[in-house]
Amino acid sequence: MEFKDIIAKRRSTRKFLDRPVEPERTEHLLQTLFTAPSARNARSTRVMTVSDRELLGKLSQMRDYGSAFLKNAPLAFVIAGDPSASGLWRENAAIAATILQLACVDEGMASCWVHVDGRPHKQDEPDGMSAEEYMRTLLPLPEDWSVLCIIAAGYSDFHPADLPPYDREKDIIRL
Repeated sequence: MEFKDIIAKRRSTRKFLDRPVEPERTEHLLQTLFTAPSARNARSTRVMTVSDRELLGKLSQMRDYGSAFLKNAPLAFVIAGDPSASGLWRENAAIAATILQLACVDEGMASCWVHVDGRPHKQDEPDGMSAEEYMRTLLPLPEDWSVLCIIAAGYSDFHPADLPPYDREKDIIRL
């Protein structure tokens, strides 16, 4: 598949088939993810994969908005970074997560980003437990990891419509 086709097909997909992702495909996605560039080649991105259905169901409750679909995803990638390895760990992790989402398309899969960093566990309690703190009650996340997002991944029978036209000229300054 050509890169322009991969870009055109990538969509946030929240509905997945009840079909596990093959271990060799998961491994290929991880290999691709770790080709992502990082500031000063710091390689500060860290990843945990989750395919256990019960655990995915619990992770789907990390936020009371925007994460419920995780319970039906066959695979999730917890994308984190090590702040001691780079002050740009968030940017490095975001690039890796984006590469992962594009790799999913190339593998015939779908994905969706669930933001964690700075998000509360409960929307009406913004100063209460954070989504990451909730995740730490479920996952053996190393102390030096800070979680940016979760990428839900799997096979989908949902085919979204093409993106609507966008007047991008208003967002570009040409000198």
